[in-house]
Amino acid sequence: MASTDFKSISADGLWHNNPGLVQLLGLCPLLGVSSTAVNALGLGLATILVLVGSNVAVSLIRSAVTDAVRLPAFVMIIAALVTCTELLMQAFTYELYQILGIFIPLIVTNCAILGRADAYASKHPVLPSLIDGFMMGLGFALVLLVLGMLRELVGYGTLFSNMHLLLGPIAADWKIVVFSNYKDFLFVILPPGAFVFMGLLIALKNAIDSHVKALQAARAEKPAASGSKRVRVTGTIS
Repeated sequence: MASTDFKSISADGLWHNNPGLVQLLGLCPLLGVSSTAVNALGLGLATILVLVGSNVAVSLIRSAVTDAVRLPAFVMIIAALVTCTELLMQAFTYELYQILGIFIPLIVTNCAILGRADAYASKHPVLPSLIDGFMMGLGFALVLLVLGMLRELVGYGTLFSNMHLLLGPIAADWKIVVFSNYKDFLFVILPPGAFVFMGLLIALKNAIDSHVKALQAARAEKPAASGSKRVRVTGTIS
């Protein structure tokens, strides 16, 4: 059974067991809609909402369902939550909903959501399950956002364009033109560019993990090295 320590849950969701960088789950929407920051953020927030809701619901019914109907029940819960999220986006962010298109309903098939419901929420109380769902969703959303920002920057030369589609008029002036008179880089805008940038992000995480492990190993060896001292013995042996 996984740990219920909130610090460990947060670290797993954001870094050690990140759905996008470590588990490599949900890659279809991750690579398909992350051409801009607003698209990535919209899908990320929708995923967080579904993950949190599904984890809480599964945790509440965990002792009431049998093994025979467990997975179908989880899928029905996730599908209902995705439908609610879809209706909310149609009501409040309709233009962004049209841009994201089929990738909103496809949240139902995101293995990260069903995986957390089956591996964690079905075995833990409500509060740890809620934290786990939020942190896993946040980790996935952050990867989406970073990927979207990188692709928008290199592909269009801008950052945070069209944020008003998600956040309303308050974000109408958030667009940052980093490179003026920039010609669109089509390779980065299309899915092949997403694969390249995703590979770079995974490589960066692995490099950071290797560097941290090397530092920890060096710190662990220091006391042993400094603790061994040469002792000089003087005296007369008869």
